[in-house]
Amino acid sequence: MGSEGLRGFYFSIGEYYRVPDRDIGVVRQRGIPDEELPVVFYLAAKAQAASGVILDMRLKGLSWMDITLRYGLSPEIYYVPVKVAKVGPPYGKAYGYYKKHPRQEWKKVVLHDDDVVNLVNLRFASDYYGYAPERVMQMRGEGQNFVVIHDHIKKEKQGKGKDPDRDGEDKDKGKGKGKGKKGKD
Repeated sequence: MGSEGLRGFYFSIGEYYRVPDRDIGVVRQRGIPDEELPVVFYLAAKAQAASGVILDMRLKGLSWMDITLRYGLSPEIYYVPVKVAKVGPPYGKAYGYYKKHPRQEWKKVVLHDDDVVNLVNLRFASDYYGYAPERVMQMRGEGQNFVVIHDHIKKEKQGKGKDPDRDGEDKDKGKGKGKGKKGKD
């Protein structure tokens, strides 16, 4: 992915989570992988904590689930509703648990770091662009990373304006609303 694609990814993170570019730059400079940037800002918003505090915990070796639980949050915050009966890799394990257990038991699920990264980026990409989460899942299942997925969606939106799988919803739906910031899902 070229520098333009990465800059677009960072810009979108800042706009969606309502964080300044400098905050994104600080987190990046501390060595967090690009695909984990949305997780830092999502958890910071949900926990009402500074992104630097979340980042410090992560860099000290805590898993995303450890950080989630330390703030009294439930793994339920990672669930993204989808319109498919069967969900494949890399989402299958997490969605299998959500599907097989009643909602009141979702707080007991233990997600691995990869699951959290995939689910947070799924929410970010689909909400930010008003894009069908099932299509994001498909691209991820084909092995694309989220920076590439973001760039693909951005280019598609610039060309078409709408995602045909979102029933004609406006292309700006969710864009810049900072859903993670206010804890709304």
